[in-house]
Amino acid sequence: MIQSDFSKVAFPVAPDYSDPTLWASLPTKTDAADSVPRNSNIKEMQTTAKADVFFIYPTIFTEEPTNQYQWNADVRDKDLNQKIQSSTILNQASIFNGSCKIYAPYYRQAHLYSFYTPNRSDGTKALDLAYQDVKAAFEYYLSNFNNGRPFVIASHSQGSYHAERLLKEYVDGKPLQNKFIAAYLIGRPIKPDAFASIHASQKPDEVGVWASWNTFSRNYMPSNYNTYFKGAMCTNPLLWNSSDSFAAKELNQGGVALHFTYAPQLADAQIHDGILWTNKPYIKGRLLLRTKVWHRADMNFFYMNIRENVALRIEKYFEGNNSSAPSGE
Repeated sequence: MIQSDFSKVAFPVAPDYSDPTLWASLPTKTDAADSVPRNSNIKEMQTTAKADVFFIYPTIFTEEPTNQYQWNADVRDKDLNQKIQSSTILNQASIFNGSCKIYAPYYRQAHLYSFYTPNRSDGTKALDLAYQDVKAAFEYYLSNFNNGRPFVIASHSQGSYHAERLLKEYVDGKPLQNKFIAAYLIGRPIKPDAFASIHASQKPDEVGVWASWNTFSRNYMPSNYNTYFKGAMCTNPLLWNSSDSFAAKELNQGGVALHFTYAPQLADAQIHDGILWTNKPYIKGRLLLRTKVWHRADMNFFYMNIRENVALRIEKYFEGNNSSAPSGE
């Protein structure tokens, strides 16, 4: 991967989030987050949702750049945006359309190489630039869309890198925490003491908590475990706690497999030393699978359980506040 020195490259123009085309998902427009898995009996319910989700997608900018923008993606790149829609917005953001209005900004995501470059300073600068967009989008959301409604933060991989920062800056110990329902910080290791006043989920109906996991094949330990995953807090998405109890596939309400197709009892789950282990997914031809790293399936495997869990936490939020949902789009 050839990269330019961060200080010597041109950058894409910063997004103006008053432009709806610079949002990957809004409840007021048609996008992939409105979808439901094939062969499922669930419905998209954003119109009547009582809460919002601010969703930050993972790294999709992975190919060799074809223009001068080497480190950060251009939010006006139509081809890249289509990949974002057909991958993460479809398979991940849509999880929340049963109980949340979905807000997901396009942002100048850092290139995948930012996580692997030997020049860590350049990688950090690229991620900082990406975070400035996420921060700007969240502020725009609060000022123009939120209208006092309770909200969820959800993210995957690079998105969780930014979501952790966002929670620390805007929610953790701040007045906004009163409207915070839960955070799903998936696909990135998060330390147990990451937040001062937001603790990790230990019950499926807790409010004001966070959950996180990184999925691997059973008995597999990633080569970067000691430097990256060791000491992380891990949530079992079939139990919603951090115990090392085995959760059988019968507890899985269904995931999504290839072609965004509903797959009942797709995966089991068990926490092992800060990572989530799973047996081969229970699909046709499973014995032929050789995958050890299930990063891309962190959310797909547990699609319905996440969907049901966020609905439960929203219900508990309103029970605890004894109030009806605020109005507003």
